Amino acid sequence: MLTFTALGPFQAWADGAPLDLGGQRQRAVLARLLVAGGRAVPVNTLIDELWPGAPPAQALSTIQGYVSRLRRALEPDRAPREEARVLVSAPPGYALRAGTEQVDAWRFEALAKSEGDPGRVWAAMDTALGLWRGPALAEFGELSWAATEAARLEELRLIAVERRAGAGLALGRATSLAADLEAHASAYPLREEAWRLLATALYGLGRQGDALAALRRARSVWRDELGLDLSAGLQRLEADMLAQRLEDPPPPPEAASTGVPLRVLVADDQALVRAGVRAMLDAEPGVTMAGEAADGEEAIALVAETRPDVVLLDIQMPRLDGLAAARRILSENRPPKVIMMTTFGSDENLYAALRAGVSGFILKTSAPEQFLAAIRAASAGDALIDPTITTRLIAAFAGRVDPDSPPALAGLADSQLDVLKLVARGLTNRLIGQTLSLPEEEVAIVVKSLLEHLGLFDRAQLVMAAYESGFVTPGEKTYFSSL
Repeated sequence: MLTFTALGPFQAWADGAPLDLGGQRQRAVLARLLVAGGRAVPVNTLIDELWPGAPPAQALSTIQGYVSRLRRALEPDRAPREEARVLVSAPPGYALRAGTEQVDAWRFEALAKSEGDPGRVWAAMDTALGLWRGPALAEFGELSWAATEAARLEELRLIAVERRAGAGLALGRATSLAADLEAHASAYPLREEAWRLLATALYGLGRQGDALAALRRARSVWRDELGLDLSAGLQRLEADMLAQRLEDPPPPPEAASTGVPLRVLVADDQALVRAGVRAMLDAEPGVTMAGEAADGEEAIALVAETRPDVVLLDIQMPRLDGLAAARRILSENRPPKVIMMTTFGSDENLYAALRAGVSGFILKTSAPEQFLAAIRAASAGDALIDPTITTRLIAAFAGRVDPDSPPALAGLADSQLDVLKLVARGLTNRLIGQTLSLPEEEVAIVVKSLLEHLGLFDRAQLVMAAYESGFVTPGEKTYFSSL
């Protein structure tokens, strides 16, 4: 069977063996006919496009010679006077006669435009992308027709990558797609669909903070490169994530049978505590130990090595305490969620830990259910704070002067201050909207603007900023059990 490949090195094959297509310009004749998709290309067009600006005097006879030699290569058994069946005369020029299955670029385009349910789309895009072996028509890149066609095919390839990812997310394959989508968005930062898919995949994995961070990166790139804010679609996605309105994706196929456990790293200088946490995790489906450390330095090294989802970090440890370790862990790119463990609820470091961006804290004497709830809340992008100590902690340390505190609240609009006050009281976006008669999505946008204005990235940090600035003081009614 005769086949042609253009998605990578240009070549014709007979039953899997490469054919000798001659020199560069002769090969370009065949490539140009392939690009035409079976339609006739006039000889004058071939001449103009093979010798742009300065064709030789004998260009017509040269083209005829190229076609004659290509016909012999493609149909070596054809009799001298027999009509060509592959590279045919089609006045006023020539055409390539081949089936879609014989030309990788034609087959790719047909597959890339396939429709159907997510399973069908996934299979079609996977097959289509598997046809690529390198840049399309790269050896003819100096010719405008080849560069134009290569750009068109590359755009179709990127669309196929994104369609495959979209189908994969619908099939519950976010775990296997997240890393590829991160690379895709980084390589093509001006593609809206790349950022939408990446943020959606991260959100589907319970990494709400990472999903929102991806959209912040997109906004930064678009402002720098285009002078534009995010598109309306991405802004809606961001608001829906902040308001937690997105539907949960279906579980990954592998999770339905074997489960995809949350990986938890435990750091505590007491072996008995580590053993207790290990026993608790071993008894809980869907959660597993990623490792254990006896001090802050060891915890930092293990986080880099094992990449856990959640870190349970003792606030008091030798060599490097938990607070310092938490700050270093959270300063890394795409850090895990960190939950501080403490024996006493009055430790001043807990307040600083919340300001550093940890996803809550928990007493070591808490019931296993409270530990597991904290782990699952953190992995979902929430901040769970033990209600038995939150109010006392806020009352003890609110309003003090902190050199590391965010700038004063000056410059915030009254509407922003109204929302900040209710966030500090622990109200959800839905409850804030009901209180202020605002749409929930508008509240989410205001909360996001507050975080950006104060240079923060976590809702718990926003609460701390409101209290330590003196804007809000501990009152009789609190809602801090879930931020």
